[in-house]
Amino acid sequence: MTNTYGEWLRQQREAAGLTQQALAEKAFMTRSHIAHIEAGRRIPSKDDARRLDMALGTGDVLSSFLPGDDSAIADHFAAARHLEQQATMIREFALSHVPGILQTEPYMRAVLRNVFPPWSADECDRIVVTRLERSKILDNPDTPVVWALLDEAVLRRPVGGPDVMAQQLMHVVQLAESDRVRVHVMPFALGPHPLMQSMLTLMWFEDQPPAAYSEGLRMGKVHDSPAVVEQLQGAYDLALSDALPLKESLALIRATAKDYGHHD
Repeated sequence: MTNTYGEWLRQQREAAGLTQQALAEKAFMTRSHIAHIEAGRRIPSKDDARRLDMALGTGDVLSSFLPGDDSAIADHFAAARHLEQQATMIREFALSHVPGILQTEPYMRAVLRNVFPPWSADECDRIVVTRLERSKILDNPDTPVVWALLDEAVLRRPVGGPDVMAQQLMHVVQLAESDRVRVHVMPFALGPHPLMQSMLTLMWFEDQPPAAYSEGLRMGKVHDSPAVVEQLQGAYDLALSDALPLKESLALIRATAKDYGHHD
């Protein structure tokens, strides 16, 4: 994003006689998040922008003029999407479906057909285009480094039918076999694990602290508090330590794709 938004925020904060810490306390945010916004490294969520407007008495300026066109992205994911494009390392945990940047187009459309209330064909097309744009970060052979930890439910839930699932799972296998993505599966036999409550994305950057994004039904949150991010990293590491190794994970994904591919 351009730094105009961040510079304007800094000017308004200084005009109000507030330090970054004081503004963070008034807006119920962290000082580091304020610093990243002012430096142009992050974009606040709409909720954060509203709290900043209230803390600074700026009406709805900050919430009305968020940079970037995210009309095809859920409000709660907009900030995370920008972070995703800047990350040098991404570690995904998927609870129920394949992570967005690893999805094939038919799989995307099958997921979108089952939202409620239903989206129009035009809305679905815009979202598909946006997800395909997001996945272009994998065109770079080196950065970001991507790990995907998949609950076995991701493999077993037949999204879009057998053909779509077979194609989707083999796409994941091909990304892994080309060393572009590292994939591990959390088997059902493991039972409960530390990440079973929601999906999770962990992100690392070249010139800023790591961040995390967690998401549930119609809600999501970017976490940049160092203590919270460290806890989420710990939960991910603990779950990963119990997952199937890479070779066994790919064998399971390949076998499941074969099962889908040999339907009547």
